[in-house]
Amino acid sequence: MKKTVRAWIRKNLFAAVTILLSGVMLAVFLRTEKGLRNFRRAFTQLRTVWLVWIVVGVAAGWLLESFVLHLFCRHLDKKWTFGRSFYIGMTGLFYSAVTPFSMGEPMEIYNMARMGMDTGAATSVVAVKSLVHHAVTFVYSLLLVAFKLHYFQAKVSNFSFVTIFGLLTNSVFIAAVTMFMVSEKLADSILREIVKLLDKIKLHRASQKFYAKAREQLLVFHDSSKKMGGSVSLYAAAVSLTLVQITVASLISYLVYRSFALKGESVFTMVAADTFVTMVASFVPSPGSAGGAEGGFYLFFHEFFGDAIVPAITLWRLATYFINILVGGAIVFVGNRKYNAP
Repeated sequence: MKKTVRAWIRKNLFAAVTILLSGVMLAVFLRTEKGLRNFRRAFTQLRTVWLVWIVVGVAAGWLLESFVLHLFCRHLDKKWTFGRSFYIGMTGLFYSAVTPFSMGEPMEIYNMARMGMDTGAATSVVAVKSLVHHAVTFVYSLLLVAFKLHYFQAKVSNFSFVTIFGLLTNSVFIAAVTMFMVSEKLADSILREIVKLLDKIKLHRASQKFYAKAREQLLVFHDSSKKMGGSVSLYAAAVSLTLVQITVASLISYLVYRSFALKGESVFTMVAADTFVTMVASFVPSPGSAGGAEGGFYLFFHEFFGDAIVPAITLWRLATYFINILVGGAIVFVGNRKYNAP
């Protein structure tokens, strides 16, 4: 019994720490925003119809995430089903929410490999999907904010710092993934550096096995990337769906705004703010970007929500983060039994 409890604690430690961290962030905001009185008053004013639209928006985001993934999977494996893509997509969202440094993508690769796809092909699918998502978010958020630049400069404190951080982190990520996909030589040199490191700590036999296996999968990865790289229609469809996905996700903040019986602010401005916050917070290394997401929302949306900013952050995080843990965890459990059972 004790061993079972300990194993459960170890397995769910990151999720517990994540929830605790978000709770601490909320407690800090409560102390700075007139406390629980505003919190209770705001939640008594919630409008049910807008809460329903929030749920619809969240579910639509899950489906769109799965559709984009499915496009790339089907391009390499014609027998791949949408049910598998939905399971993998929710796996990525769940582990991104409960682990630091966004471990959702490695878990997607791991489970796709367990379901029969070559590791190299799975890596290629996830890498290309991630590259498309970050590139579209990067360009889309900058274009949206550019239209409202004077507004954000006037209303958002530390806007320049946040902008520089978002530009640097996203540019480095996009450039790194692109180079790894395009240059087989660069990828091989990285593997050789890892081998040298393993040799230095007296793991020569393990390093040779690692290099042989990794090199084999690297060839599959680049072969898969080349297959997808020549399909203009594939990328056009992926970019279009990703653009819709990002827009739907960014509308959640506006739906939260309306659910508190607030109105008068521009939908365009709020979508621009939400997209930019998501772009910047995506590289905060905490589980689910905890801390960065709440802080970014506070900076960009305080002007819209006023005294209701803390309840707004709470509802927004419930819709965009905690529900991924709850529903994602359930789907991971069921999908693991259905697709990965021995």
